[in-house]
Amino acid sequence: MTSMERDRMIDTAVGLCEKYRNEPALLLEILHDLQETVGYIPEETQPAIAKCLNLAKAEVHGVVSFYHDFRSAPDSNITVKVCRAEACQSMGANRLLEDILARNGLPKTGTSDKGVTIEEVYCLGNCALAPSAMIGERLMGRVTADRLQSAIEGVGA
Repeated sequence: MTSMERDRMIDTAVGLCEKYRNEPALLLEILHDLQETVGYIPEETQPAIAKCLNLAKAEVHGVVSFYHDFRSAPDSNITVKVCRAEACQSMGANRLLEDILARNGLPKTGTSDKGVTIEEVYCLGNCALAPSAMIGERLMGRVTADRLQSAIEGVGA
């Protein structure tokens, strides 16, 4: 990231804080807007947000790192979420997750060299069709490792 890009992202973060009147209680809204605008929550913006909201840098970082929906790095090309809630686990989600991680060369959740990010989540709201997974915004039910891998490859991995 160039210093100009960095400054622009910080300006965007400061502008969003001003939009929300520098109200600390609106930190989540500010972070959601920043992620929607920039694509992620750059680490460089967190001290600026903390200063605007009169919070400790650790408080802002703690919120960003606590919520799985916030990304502190640019998103990969393909995000795959595998549900591990009870209904999905009872229908083989743990084995599905292990298989899909192995097929994409990952020992645990994370991003592969091909830009496939695999995450485990706890309930996609599709319990009747367990096990469930999601690729981008596409929800899939009764997923097998073969079907999920085909879908991943179908979107460009």
